[in-house]
Amino acid sequence: MNFTIPYCVFWNATERDWSDEGCAIVKSTNGNQTFCQCEHLTSFSVLFAKEDISTEILDIITYVGLGVSICCLVVFLFIEYLVWGAVVKSNLSLYRHTSIVNIATFLLLGDISFLASEDGIGETMCFTLTVCKHLFFLIMFSWMMCLSVMLVHQLIFVFSPLRKRVFMFFSSIVGYVCPILIVGCSYMYSKYTEKEYFNNKTCWLVFERLLEGSIHAFLLPVAGVIMTNVFSLIVVIVTLVKSSAPEGDDKEAIKGIIKVVILLTPVFGLTWIIGFALLILDSGNPMFAVANYAFTILNSFQGLFLFITGCFADKKVRDEVLKLIMSKTTGNDGTVTSKTNTKDK
Repeated sequence: MNFTIPYCVFWNATERDWSDEGCAIVKSTNGNQTFCQCEHLTSFSVLFAKEDISTEILDIITYVGLGVSICCLVVFLFIEYLVWGAVVKSNLSLYRHTSIVNIATFLLLGDISFLASEDGIGETMCFTLTVCKHLFFLIMFSWMMCLSVMLVHQLIFVFSPLRKRVFMFFSSIVGYVCPILIVGCSYMYSKYTEKEYFNNKTCWLVFERLLEGSIHAFLLPVAGVIMTNVFSLIVVIVTLVKSSAPEGDDKEAIKGIIKVVILLTPVFGLTWIIGFALLILDSGNPMFAVANYAFTILNSFQGLFLFITGCFADKKVRDEVLKLIMSKTTGNDGTVTSKTNTKDK
């Protein structure tokens, strides 16, 4: 009882939910008693939280991070549109940029759907946003897997390059068709078993217990993608160690490994591993708060990391952006255009 927090509430028949409006605790909990005072007559109850559910700081981090991510993703997609013709001259570049553009697009749509999911928006809208988030995030993870598998294929089968038609066909199946089937089947299963597909307060999937609840139609596919991407990252690192640095040049090899991990971790969505740790850790564990903040920061700012990885860390994209900037600030003859030149003319 020392670790619970009481809430005096009444049943709001109109909203079909508990509400604390007009109700308050008039005396602190004394042993096993809680004294409430309400200004109206209806059905009353005392709700107990196992811990402090206030997460104002995490909410601020989430909204700031998602705002920054959305802006970065919009800028990134605009840059990709401008430099697309110049950076996809080889099949490998086409595969990579196609995957990253899909990842960025559906991460952007998922973030927007998340921000739009406010409490009290209505059941139909809440259901629509739940389906959108479920679908958009699954498509995002599916394209992450397409990118990682393509990278491993290119590393292992150096002399058997992946044909464009084959990549686009299988990527479309994995990236679009499979997520649509997963979302559709999970909804139909919920209807068939007469279980809730979504939570009307959170506008997200339902967790009942282990392997029960619609949330597993998201968790299990994401877990499979993350395992595949971890394996891909290990293959990349092992290949890099074997082929890049000569004997005695361990420093360069370490630098290369660190660079690969930093660049591929956000693109492969490996920061979501912390989310699975949150499902395992007990809320009383000191590491739970650390993991909670780490998960919130890393994944709300994922759009920023993707922008840095796909734009600033890509030399071809960086060079093309610089060319575009220089072409806007200089004339065809190489002289800088200015208002003075216009006046002289």
